[in-house]
Amino acid sequence: MSGKKGRIDTILVEGGRRKEWTGAIVNPPVWRASTILFDTVEELHASNPPQQGRLQYGRNGSPTIWALADALTQLEPGSAGTRLYPSGVAAISIALMTLLRPGDELLMVDTTYSPTRAFCDDVLARMNISTRYYDPLIGRGIEALIGEKTRAIFMESPGSLSFEVQDVPGICAVAKERGVATLLDNTWATPFFFQAIAAGVDLSMLACTKYVVGHSDVMLGSVTAAPEYWTRLQRTTRSFGQQASPDDAFLAARGLRTMGVRLRRHEESALTVARWLRDQPQVARVLHPAFPDCPGHEYWSRDFSGSSGLFSFILKGGDDAARSRLIDNLDHFGIGYSWGGYESLALPADPAPIRSATAWTAEGPMVRLHIGLEDVDDLIEDLAAGLGRYGASG
Repeated sequence: MSGKKGRIDTILVEGGRRKEWTGAIVNPPVWRASTILFDTVEELHASNPPQQGRLQYGRNGSPTIWALADALTQLEPGSAGTRLYPSGVAAISIALMTLLRPGDELLMVDTTYSPTRAFCDDVLARMNISTRYYDPLIGRGIEALIGEKTRAIFMESPGSLSFEVQDVPGICAVAKERGVATLLDNTWATPFFFQAIAAGVDLSMLACTKYVVGHSDVMLGSVTAAPEYWTRLQRTTRSFGQQASPDDAFLAARGLRTMGVRLRRHEESALTVARWLRDQPQVARVLHPAFPDCPGHEYWSRDFSGSSGLFSFILKGGDDAARSRLIDNLDHFGIGYSWGGYESLALPADPAPIRSATAWTAEGPMVRLHIGLEDVDDLIEDLAAGLGRYGASG
């Protein structure tokens, strides 16, 4: 890891820029490689076992990949290292495979990202690994769910679509007392707003596709590990042949340098839009962790240093067709999956079919918004027109 230290904005700029990888170049260049040549057989043998930071074979990384991994590690005080993957789902899958074996039980938050749930219900189930879903607001009460076969607790805070905030430090404290590993999907906040390893998390995952990259042009994931799980994570990653493209790592490292500036703008604009929506007659509720009525808001206030650009709102009455009329004719919001880029997005959402431990009821249809970097007044005017269509549709 780079020896320089500093506050988080400084780390975003300086992290991973080690001279042995960059020389006099400001941004680490793209090192593409499969075969690495050695001068002697002795040097070839000395390259085993593979280690981050040492050239051995393309699948085991290059300076481009190590530089980004190094920077992400520096953003998580107390962590031992970071591995990169071709997507956020790949990162989550490898993190789970690092911890679980046939016969084990996983405790999974009921508000998790739907592809994570699919991996549990399909792949893990076929491996005789059981998944028990739990209420995101259970907090330290999760101790009652920990059994003899429980090996890991997975958190996603805030929760996907409905944005409940979990008591991550409390759950981690209970898990450590019982010898159970913890994982957190920290994509919404990133380490910029919530430092997971310092809060007690063992494996912290990011869909770097979102805010780290920030430009909607790269698929990438990461897992950052606490010291006691770093060796296991590396071994599992190598066994599954997982690695990210150096070209993607280059773009992500470039995006990382401006992530702090972008996140602050996302936060400011999203709060402005969310406050405006809260006052509109067509809106029943706004689901934003920074609002006092958001479930788990007290944990957000205690643990987070800010909020990102993603939140949802619930419409009053109406139906799916009316919601579609609202979304279809927006001028400044794209319709598409993912989020975290510079562009705003609007997506119809319904948590009910993907809940099993908790029930989801709402006054009307849900819309999830990602607030990008456009002028916030343009976004509000666009949504005002959309809400007018929604209100007129009934």
